[in-house]
Amino acid sequence: MIPKDPVMLLSFMNLKLRDYGKNLGELCEDLDIDQAELEEKLAGIDYHYDGERNQFV
Repeated sequence: MIPKDPVMLLSFMNLKLRDYGKNLGELCEDLDIDQAELEEKLAGIDYHYDGERNQFV
């Protein structure tokens, strides 16, 4: 289960991206998360996925 709070979700996703080294699409697929919904939720706190850094910034 992923956190519902956007700030906790940000931390959770960046941790997973860092530890597993997968890109956002692969990670969302593995976690069965809707990527567009995730990105929209984190955009609400002004964080966006940076593919070069492989993290939300």
